[in-house]
Amino acid sequence: MATYPYRGRKKAWECFIFLVIILASLNACTGPGTATNGQPPIKIGYSASLTGPFANDGKALQQGFQLWRDLINQRGGLLGRQVELVGIDDKSDPVQVKSDYITLIKKDHVDLLLGPYSSLLTMPAATVTNANHRVLFAPTGNAAGIFKKHFHNYFVSVPPSQEYLLTFGYFILSLPQDIRPQTVAYVSVNSPFAMPQVAEAKQVLGNYVRAVYAPPPYPANSNIMPIAQAVARSQADVVVLGTSGLGDSVSFTKAFKSLHYNPKAIVETSGPGEGAQYLNAVGGPATAEGIFVPDTGWYPGATTYQSDIFTQAYIAQYGGSFRDISSTTAKAFGAAQVLEQAVEQTHSLDDAKLSQLLHSGTFNSVQGPIRFSADGGNTIGTLNMFQWIDGKLVLVYPVNNAQANPEYPKKNF
Repeated sequence: MATYPYRGRKKAWECFIFLVIILASLNACTGPGTATNGQPPIKIGYSASLTGPFANDGKALQQGFQLWRDLINQRGGLLGRQVELVGIDDKSDPVQVKSDYITLIKKDHVDLLLGPYSSLLTMPAATVTNANHRVLFAPTGNAAGIFKKHFHNYFVSVPPSQEYLLTFGYFILSLPQDIRPQTVAYVSVNSPFAMPQVAEAKQVLGNYVRAVYAPPPYPANSNIMPIAQAVARSQADVVVLGTSGLGDSVSFTKAFKSLHYNPKAIVETSGPGEGAQYLNAVGGPATAEGIFVPDTGWYPGATTYQSDIFTQAYIAQYGGSFRDISSTTAKAFGAAQVLEQAVEQTHSLDDAKLSQLLHSGTFNSVQGPIRFSADGGNTIGTLNMFQWIDGKLVLVYPVNNAQANPEYPKKNF
């Protein structure tokens, strides 16, 4: 019998090539990096202050977004699609923020948008997104001036900022007459976030505690020491500081210590809530002792929606303990939770459908329950007063929420 070894080998080789092609095709359908339904990832854009005066706050914000992305992708994604974050450094500059959101919408063609850090930077972001009929899920940006713009597609997960210092004012007025402070100094940075809070505190305390120092708002990035010296010379019993972030907050705290100025109470509108970042920057627990800060929603030890998941994910990713977590990170995570619920409930990425639901629904987050006003503010958020005690940021007021009694008067630096 004749044999044809070449033709046999050729036939076998052709079969092998065909099998490789089939296997490669199957692998292309199921390989890593591709959604199981074959759809591209959902792109979510944001800007964050990774450089400039708000750099520490911006990095904390980005951590919150990234933690949420990692967790939702582990659960199979959003609408069955993986989530991809598209972030741009806004350099702590309002002009840059405007450019960033135009880029995210017009060039990057992101599907959804999260907001930046601070009311100062959120205003230009919201202006751009509203003009383009896009929903902005904002973690911060709760100054009165933003709500006065009546943006239809703007939703911030925290209550209006002007209400924050009410709890501090009520605490001071709750003190027995014989230990209640007699004098107060009011100082604020020129910020749409801080100024309304200080103004509200003046309204509450005005008829009961005499103001001995209340200069015009100081420009951002000012030299804090001369301002701190003027406050110290006033010898005010209480100091109300309208700070806009970690930078000026730390500067005031360290300046008062260096001046050996020890008022009975100091409250700062922003900065002390940044956890370990603040504690380390001021030089440790002894310097932070007794400093008050108002905040809303999440706090170390909170039992709010998915707080345990958020806390565990943070510690697994960044180390430390739950007391090291910045409140800004929690706010960012909370805004992303609202985005997730809105998308899942509408089964859509359509901004009009999302906006309609956001105007009518109630949502859960690590910040607590959220329901939006017509202008996008959270109408049911919880307002609390925190204080640094023995190296821990503790909820101390109102009484029904308190983890410990407030320290008053504060210990000397």
